[in-house]
Amino acid sequence: MIKTMQDIVKRAQLMSPKRMVVAVANDEHVLEAVEMARQAKIIDAILVGNFDEISALITKLKMSHSDYEILDVKDAVEACELSVKLVSQNKADILMKGIVDTSIILHAALDKEFGLRTPNRISHVSVMEIPTYHKLLLMSDGAMNIAPDVDIKQEIIENGVAVAHSLGIKLPNVGCIAAVEKVNRKMQATLDAEELIFRNQNDRIKECVIGGPFAIDNAVNKEAAIHKGITDPMAGDVDFLLMPQIESGNVFYKSMMFLANAKSASVIAGAKKPIVLTSRADSKESKFYSIALAALVSDHH
Repeated sequence: MIKTMQDIVKRAQLMSPKRMVVAVANDEHVLEAVEMARQAKIIDAILVGNFDEISALITKLKMSHSDYEILDVKDAVEACELSVKLVSQNKADILMKGIVDTSIILHAALDKEFGLRTPNRISHVSVMEIPTYHKLLLMSDGAMNIAPDVDIKQEIIENGVAVAHSLGIKLPNVGCIAAVEKVNRKMQATLDAEELIFRNQNDRIKECVIGGPFAIDNAVNKEAAIHKGITDPMAGDVDFLLMPQIESGNVFYKSMMFLANAKSASVIAGAKKPIVLTSRADSKESKFYSIALAALVSDHH
């Protein structure tokens, strides 16, 4: 059972290396993480971007030029388009964002002609190792979908469940998060939880168990759940938190990272191939773990 970030890395190392394309790769922190993943034999990489800048960084970081294929594309938009095409044409397994605005790389990734679209909406899925929780905790979506309605939430759950399966969690517990644990007609998150549970029980959302609504305390803490008289067996044992909107997800994720000493890996799921889209504030370790997670997700596709 995968319980830590290190377990994710070890599982990724058991597979043959995946090929990853880094769009606008002239960034020191991104290259450090890519080199860590290459040395761990998780990936080999194609670096797309300004050749001179990438080359100078490779020298500065004492990496070897012979370990990488570098494609010289100075314009960021063109670099993203070429990177996406390589992945969509099956010349690579994973797309990674370098030093480029998220909107530019996603515009290329979602292009109707050459992009990585599927019928499903894409969403951001994070996996966290939190010292105070007894297993890995997945969450969605603190970075992409701003105010998802119940149908979008279903797609977000399906994307998260696919990531959970790649970690070997066969039937993940999905907890729908709200501010309260009872259905309240004035609180949309609780109504959505009720509808998502109904769909799950009627086989419209498969390969997971959906519970809620939960306030965050009783989703992740058994004592809090018992104290409030919550009988749902997944209370205190949730695998995947479905956040009601982007603010909740973003605040929770950053609280875990900056206050609770969590380690994390994140991936964009729901596209044809996994996309590594880390934030500039993420550590190189976090970027490295995200590459390892993307390799597992790619193997599961």
